[in-house]
Amino acid sequence: MSEEAQTTPPADNLVTTRHTLPTGQGYTTTTGTMVVREEVFTDGAFGGHRPKAEVFLTSYTLDDADPLTRPVTFAFNGGPGSSSVWLHLGILGPRRVVMGDAGGLLPPPYALADNDETLLKVSDLVVIDPMSTGYSRAAEGEKAEPYHGFSGDLESVGEVIRLWTTRNARWMSPKFLAGESYGTVRAAGLADHLQSRYGMYLNGVMLISSVLDYATVEFNEGNDLAYALYLPTYAAIAHYHGLHGDRLLADVLREAEEYAARDYPWALARGNRLTPAERAAAVSRVAALSGLSEGYVDRVDLRIEHIRYFTELLRERRLTVGRLDGRFTGWDPDSGREHFTADPSMNAITGPYSAALNHYLRTELGYANDLPYEILTSRVHPWSYKEFEGAHVIVTDRLGAAMRTNPHLRVHVACGYHDGATPYYAAEHAFAHLPVPAELAANVEFKYYEAGHMMYVHEPSRLSQSADLAAFVLGQQA
Repeated sequence: MSEEAQTTPPADNLVTTRHTLPTGQGYTTTTGTMVVREEVFTDGAFGGHRPKAEVFLTSYTLDDADPLTRPVTFAFNGGPGSSSVWLHLGILGPRRVVMGDAGGLLPPPYALADNDETLLKVSDLVVIDPMSTGYSRAAEGEKAEPYHGFSGDLESVGEVIRLWTTRNARWMSPKFLAGESYGTVRAAGLADHLQSRYGMYLNGVMLISSVLDYATVEFNEGNDLAYALYLPTYAAIAHYHGLHGDRLLADVLREAEEYAARDYPWALARGNRLTPAERAAAVSRVAALSGLSEGYVDRVDLRIEHIRYFTELLRERRLTVGRLDGRFTGWDPDSGREHFTADPSMNAITGPYSAALNHYLRTELGYANDLPYEILTSRVHPWSYKEFEGAHVIVTDRLGAAMRTNPHLRVHVACGYHDGATPYYAAEHAFAHLPVPAELAANVEFKYYEAGHMMYVHEPSRLSQSADLAAFVLGQQA
């Protein structure tokens, strides 16, 4: 290879195709990698813009729309280490995966179908794969690690949003973020980062399967908060699997929430100061709500860690239940183990989404790349949270700052009752502590679905959620 070829800087590698929605409206898709550059200074002297990364994205823009009024939504999933395939082909994009659902999964090779409820009907879309996910990679000679952490991730994804907005003349368009799971951490941080770094104010943030305060979901020694906040999700999963008889889910959740709000935290805080009668009452109540035996709840000292729960709940049936979605069940070769060997809900969705994405990009969008598309990668680990050294990760302060600076910023929070990764009651707890004045509390809306982390794999939830997201973008009540 010649020296000239070796030093040729990377360039954007984008492919454009045109398509039609079932409604007859035309839209343009652009997919491929965008080069992200950083300004370089050496001893105070400007050294140019050095290519640092090639970030993969897919954008959808409705033809002949007015950019002054047409919204645009920037979307991503989480992980960290997840591509954005789930939101892309699960609910937002114009094409969607057909895979079946819990208890009725379809066999490979699966299928793609038109998404009649795509958000593209009301908003242009830009789906972004963060560093090292999808086809996103560091530029030649550069390292990916600086982007494998909280701040570096915000800066790189924020730069992609700025570049796309600028190059497509969309600064005057209504702008939204949609993040799922760790993507909600990213979205909350970006709302503040885009404002403070670029002066880019948003109209709304959609938080799907939200986790903004890690203390609400981490079962660390001395932190009893997560045990209480998970209880309503345990109750929902137990209800789904028939362990609450013919009771209505709403009644079970109401009872679990009431106990988790007051009596359960009190019992955990009392520790060995509980009288035998008080302890027996707490064990009985937690067991009844969670679907576990009183003996098990007593042995774990009233503290049910989530992976242990998913392994224990249906042990007598020799089944495990899903973490991402407690409606799914699986079989473990050792039904006596403490922790399951795999999440059956993750197993259920990985194959369909991987097949659909790899087919879709090359066959329908005309984008060819021989690299593996990293659906969910461990290459980003260890993820750096150095900004939170000595403290737990929390971004409600950043979202609050964004809302205080821009009081027109609205927030949509989507929760699955059977989501064992980011439980709905933990999200409610985090937002109850959002640092905004009372008048801005009305800017936050919650929507709930009888499904899990990717609630849209459940068809009734997908239809409801699609309507809810569209209504939010349009500023309406669904």
